[in-house]
Amino acid sequence: MSGARWHKSTRSGTNGGSCVEVADNLPDVVLVRDTKDRDGGTLQFNPKVWQAFVNFAKTH
Repeated sequence: MSGARWHKSTRSGTNGGSCVEVADNLPDVVLVRDTKDRDGGTLQFNPKVWQAFVNFAKTH
């Protein structure tokens, strides 16, 4: 999506392995993609759903 500012997950390592990037600067959508295949597809989430996922992941 145009205007997306991507950043690497703080949980991603520096070994070039399984990493994701997130763009959470757009209104009404959070985008997630694989750093190894940036053109391979993007997942889209409602910001409230994404925040619930992040909160769950932090506690489990």
